[in-house]
Amino acid sequence: MGHMKKPISATIDAELIKWVDKELEDRKKYRNKSHLIEIALELLRQSETKKGK
Repeated sequence: MGHMKKPISATIDAELIKWVDKELEDRKKYRNKSHLIEIALELLRQSETKKGK
């Protein structure tokens, strides 16, 4: 990615936040919440692109 990063604010379901916190316990996978969210959004973008949107 390597582009300029900008902060955002998001309201997220409590159950999803619990899952995110559990995922973050493995620091080898994700550096922090921002890193995990960035990867999730990138995967969504790739899947949308494959669908031809």
